[in-house]
Amino acid sequence: MYAIFRALGKQFRAEKGQVLRLPRMAEAPGTTVTFDEVLLTSDGETVKAGTPTVKGAKVVAEVLGEGKGEKLYVFKFRRRKNYRRKTGHRQHFTEVRVTDLRVG
Repeated sequence: MYAIFRALGKQFRAEKGQVLRLPRMAEAPGTTVTFDEVLLTSDGETVKAGTPTVKGAKVVAEVLGEGKGEKLYVFKFRRRKNYRRKTGHRQHFTEVRVTDLRVG
């Protein structure tokens, strides 16, 4: 059983018990979050696709904590101009564990 849902501008595939890394949310660790925008559900035999969402379907998850992803390096330069810039970026994320899938 799985569901594809939309959260914070991106789409994720969720199964019960799975740990997901979502973009940073303002929720405290230990709280439960419900995602109502479920685009597709499957119970192993039948697949329900929403138009645009599946009515009555929800993904319930528990917030585990926050963290930072791996560092990405950006390097810019102009040849023969003595111009070089090296910067890095680490994306913040929130880890959640899917506790329940409610198929509509």
